Amino acid sequence: MLFNSFGFLVFFPTVTLLFFLLPHKLRWILLLLASCFFYMFFKPEYILILGFTIIIDYYAGLLLENESDLRKKKLYLIASLAANIGVLGIFKYYNFINHSITVFTTSFHLKNSLPILEMALPIGLSFHTFQAMSYTIEVYRGQQKPERHFGIYALYVMFYPQLVAGPIERPQNMLHQFHERKHFNYHNVVNGLRSMLWGMFKKTVIADRLALITDPVFNDPHSHSATTLLFASILFSFQIYCDFSGYSDIALGSARVMGFTLMENFNHPYKAKTIAEFWRNWHISLSTWFKDYVYVPLGGSRVKRSRMCFNILCVFTLSGLWHGANWTFIAWGLLHAFYMIFGAVTMQPRHTISNFIGINRVKWLAPLIQQFITFMLVTMAWIFFRANSIWDAIYIFRKLPQSFTESKLFFEKNIPSITLDVPFLQLFFSLALILLLIFIQYVEGNVTMSTYLDKKPRIIRWSVYYVLTLSVIYLGVFQNKQFIYFQF
Repeated sequence: MLFNSFGFLVFFPTVTLLFFLLPHKLRWILLLLASCFFYMFFKPEYILILGFTIIIDYYAGLLLENESDLRKKKLYLIASLAANIGVLGIFKYYNFINHSITVFTTSFHLKNSLPILEMALPIGLSFHTFQAMSYTIEVYRGQQKPERHFGIYALYVMFYPQLVAGPIERPQNMLHQFHERKHFNYHNVVNGLRSMLWGMFKKTVIADRLALITDPVFNDPHSHSATTLLFASILFSFQIYCDFSGYSDIALGSARVMGFTLMENFNHPYKAKTIAEFWRNWHISLSTWFKDYVYVPLGGSRVKRSRMCFNILCVFTLSGLWHGANWTFIAWGLLHAFYMIFGAVTMQPRHTISNFIGINRVKWLAPLIQQFITFMLVTMAWIFFRANSIWDAIYIFRKLPQSFTESKLFFEKNIPSITLDVPFLQLFFSLALILLLIFIQYVEGNVTMSTYLDKKPRIIRWSVYYVLTLSVIYLGVFQNKQFIYFQF
């Protein structure tokens, strides 16, 4: 079920109302059944896959607690992780690996006899798989007591607000909340609905409207000018941010209405002055997952520089693979790994050059330049993320330098044929929405929209509510378009 659908408009208030009407001891049943219905709305049979991993991880947690032999504990953990990674590997990566083998063997005039599996990827598989894996890892480490209530554990994995696109929660944050008595709280309801409204605005009014421009360009890059490719790449940066952070706002808001607190997944990532800062503020639940369970166990940054670079390379290669079974995502991850490694290695020289030039003497100039460079680096990486193939991405990169020539010709000789080949009004409106988003985030400062509005007079708050609601109704794009991260 999509958050931006009429079905959810009925589903959410119905479930929430029943949640507060039912006694505490029955609420977990309601939420579990509602979550099952929510997930089965996409493809009913894939609920069996979730059930398989839930059963294995639940009993793995109990075995880990009762086992004192370290060797056996490791075996239980490995068995649990293997089940989760195995399901992920079969449904998400088998055909990708099989196709890659076919391409390789064909170049040597050999035949790959492995069959192609005709199956769709279960929606949100990477999200709930990583959430389930964090449970068994934390139990193994002794940081979390195993959950003995099977229904509560199943709800931890399947809680509908964050089931298909996160945030990827940790057991320490969520499990105890399902045991706590939740009471109707006006402040929670207001904050939750406000977050949902803001998320819906970002998704339907900004992200999906930007998609009207970016989708045709990226789906057929060879038919568009270099200037159009450049603008589409920049617009996609804002599209994916509004799409994914919009989902997170709705997820956090729908949970907050019932009294549950999910972790924040975004913190103004495009204000970042370095790539490292960007990753501390973008998809925070995934970034911290890889940090805690991959980067730090490998040695983190407390090792030799060469080993640290290797650790970074491992993390971002895995991050690329996590996002999708395609070479475009691997290239996206490797490019960010290069950014991180280059930034770490050249930190001191760059600081010296900045001091020599005198950029740091102007307080506002250096941060502004750093934010712009970071944004453009992230935007260039998004090209690999969005492109339909690695060859399309390479074509776009090779074409982009021509945009400077096209712009020069336009301004010097007024040749409109080489400028943007997208509808002017659509582009103008999209740019206006982006400027509005930038202005709002500047006004917000370092807090969320909900926290910012809490401090404002009632007339301002309600004016914002009306404007956002009317914008969603009259300016929103409703084509039953799923969120970008649902595919992962």
